[in-house]
Amino acid sequence: MVAEVVTSIAGEHATVTTLMGAGVDPHLYRPTRTDVAAIMEADMVFYSGLLLEGKMTDTLVRAASGGRVVWPITELIPEDSLLTPEAMEGHHDPHVWMDPLSWRQTIEVVRDKLIERVPAARVEFEAAAAAYEADLDRLHAYADRVLASIPADQRVLVTSHDAFNYFGRRYNLEVVGIQGISTESEAGVRDVERLVDLIVTRRIRAVFVETTVSDRNIRALIDGAAARGHTVVIGGSLFSDAMGAPATYEGTYLGMIDHNATTVSRALGGTAPDRGMDGRLGR
Repeated sequence: MVAEVVTSIAGEHATVTTLMGAGVDPHLYRPTRTDVAAIMEADMVFYSGLLLEGKMTDTLVRAASGGRVVWPITELIPEDSLLTPEAMEGHHDPHVWMDPLSWRQTIEVVRDKLIERVPAARVEFEAAAAAYEADLDRLHAYADRVLASIPADQRVLVTSHDAFNYFGRRYNLEVVGIQGISTESEAGVRDVERLVDLIVTRRIRAVFVETTVSDRNIRALIDGAAARGHTVVIGGSLFSDAMGAPATYEGTYLGMIDHNATTVSRALGGTAPDRGMDGRLGR
C-alpha cells in the first residue's frame, strides 16, 4: 500500500522497490540481507509507521542515521483520529489504510518529501497527488454506498484478526476479530466460544477469512455454530495486511478496498455489483 502511494506520485522520477508484497504479513516480517541492503542503498525510504513494521525498526533507524530520508507516511494523520485499543497498551492501531479517507492523508506526506528531493518535478508531483486523492474520494463514496445497504441486524464483521477497526468505524460496522491487532497474538478456546455465542445469538450469516492469516480459527467458528444448530458460511476472503497479486486490479489499493467493500456487502445481505465499483473485480 505504501509503495503504491509513492509510485503513483513519483511516476518516472523514481524507481520504487517494494519489500513486502502480496500475501506478506507485516506484523511478522523480518528483513532479509537483501532487504537491508536495498534500504541502506536507497535515497529515500517510506514506511507505514505506527509500529506496523516493528521487526524492521533497527534497520530503519540505521538507515536514518546514515543520512537517508526515512519517513512514516502516516505522519499527518491526526492523533485524535487514531484508534488505541486496550490490548495495544497505549499504542495506536496501525491498520489506517482500511479507511480510504484516513489513508488519503498519506498522499501529502509522500508528495512533499518527493518535492524536497526533486523540486524541479513539483508540478508533476502535485498533479499526480491530486489525481490519486480524487481516486480515493471516489472509492470512499462507493464503499459508503454499498456498505450502507447491509441490513441493520447483519452489520457485524467477523474476521481472523482485528485489522478492520478503521473500516468498521468509517462505514458503521461492528468489527470482531478472533485474534488481536497483531497476528502474533493467539486466539484461545474462550475467544472462539465467545464468538460462536455471538454468531448464534445474533444469527450472523457470514464470517470472513483473510489472505495473510490462517483460516483455522474461522473454521472453528463455523463448526461451533453448526454444533449449536446455526449455519454460518465463509463470506469471502478479505485483504487485510497486504493487497492482492501483482498485475491484478486487486493488487492495487483501489482494488483491495473495492474487493473488501463489495465482498462484505454482498455476503451480509447488502446490495453491491458483482464485479465492484468499475466492474474490474475478478470472479
